[in-house]
Amino acid sequence: MRAPAPGASWGWYRVAVFSRAIAAIFGGYAAASASAACLAVWLPVSRVDAVTAGLTLSFVTYTCVVLWVFAVRDAWRAWKGVLWPIAVFGGLFALKRWVLGV
Repeated sequence: MRAPAPGASWGWYRVAVFSRAIAAIFGGYAAASASAACLAVWLPVSRVDAVTAGLTLSFVTYTCVVLWVFAVRDAWRAWKGVLWPIAVFGGLFALKRWVLGV
């Protein structure tokens, strides 16, 4: 993240940083939870192994989301980058659990 331009307001800069922090904390948690749930139902191993693998890989997901949020150019891209994995993992979980009924 860059500091604001010389003529820009520090208030908007702080709002953008706060928005990124919220995206990293809560969006990262939601993405990690969605990925753990998705992997727990989609991995073709025993239930115990699938849940363990899903929970283990959720730490990787959370870390990647936090890195993404603070690496992109602006807060809008950060939020879009956080909401896409949540939608994909959540949709795959819903497809397997409720639509296919497995």
